[in-house]
Amino acid sequence: MKVSVGDRIPEITFKRVEGDGATDVATPDFFAGRRIVVFGVPGAFTPTCSNSHLPGFVENGDAIRSRGADDIAVVSVNDAFVMKAWAGFTGAQDKITFIADGNGDFTRSLGLDIDLSVAGLGSRSKRYSMIVEDGVVKAINIEENPGEAETSGAARILEQLQA
Repeated sequence: MKVSVGDRIPEITFKRVEGDGATDVATPDFFAGRRIVVFGVPGAFTPTCSNSHLPGFVENGDAIRSRGADDIAVVSVNDAFVMKAWAGFTGAQDKITFIADGNGDFTRSLGLDIDLSVAGLGSRSKRYSMIVEDGVVKAINIEENPGEAETSGAARILEQLQA
C-alpha cells in the first residue's frame, strides 16, 4: 500500500552519511518534532537525479527552509558510501541530508518501490517528494515516470509549503 497524506512514517532504521562513514538512524528519531522535506530518487549519479531533481532542492534550499522546513533529505536505494560520494560530487553535503536506504526497507515500507530491472537497476525507489511533520506525511508527490522530476520537484514543494 502506497503512503498517503496523514500516514505516519514507518519505524525503519536507515543509514545517514556522517563524516567518514554512516550511522544508523531510526525514523522516529530522525523525524521527531521536525518538519522535513524528503525526496526520493531512483539512484545516485543517475542523469535525472543528478541533473534535475537534486539541483532543484539545493538551489531552493534557503527558500524551503524559510518556509518552515527544518531539513531537506534525499533518499536513495544505494549504500551509504555511494550516497557520501554523490554528496561530495554534487557539493551538496552541507545543504542536503543524504540518506542511504541500501536494502530498500524504507522505500518498500512506504510502498514507493519500483522494479527497474529492465534498465539494469533492480529494485529502486519511485521518484517522489513529501513534507513530513513530526513523523506524519502532510504532502506527497509521486512521479508517474521515473525519468521526470516535475511533480516531485522543489517548485512543487515550495507551493505546498506556502499553503
